[in-house]
Amino acid sequence: MTDQAPAADSVGTDIPGKPTSASRTTLSHIMTHNDTNLLGTVHGGVIMKLVDDAAGAVAGRHSGGPAVTASMDEMAFLEPVRVGDLVHVKAQVNWTGRTSMEVGVRVLAERWNESAPATQVGSAYLVFAAVDADGKPRRVPPVLPETERDKRRYQEAQIRRTHRLARRRAIMDLREKRAAEGIED
Repeated sequence: MTDQAPAADSVGTDIPGKPTSASRTTLSHIMTHNDTNLLGTVHGGVIMKLVDDAAGAVAGRHSGGPAVTASMDEMAFLEPVRVGDLVHVKAQVNWTGRTSMEVGVRVLAERWNESAPATQVGSAYLVFAAVDADGKPRRVPPVLPETERDKRRYQEAQIRRTHRLARRRAIMDLREKRAAEGIED
């Protein structure tokens, strides 16, 4: 199932595709004491905010206008982030539908005063919906994977989308069944 947006929108105007590299970005930030949790490491919510910021920038760039976070899934924290770490949040559009985009994000950290390579400390997938000035969904350009890695990410994003839709459908079916049985939640 590709569900990739066709090149022409409903009024016949072509929306040219954009290569993955056109909107790819990196957001970097030094972690300070203001970012810590009760354990003295960087709070997961701070990392999630950086992830959402970078993903939002990528979605806006790719779609050519405003885009809003529709969902975040598979946020994985692989290693703790510490005060003094320079965090790099790398984001790119992995897949596009008609009005939505999946953005993949990798979070890397390195000590601000060391020359050791950055370590991957997290990853996430977010879905953004492009919106117009009235907040209504609008078409997005197709993403054009450039490398074998981009192609793999595109295919994996299609699998995640299929699972998201199946999960939503199963939940809605269960709720309808319970309501038909007179069970109130």
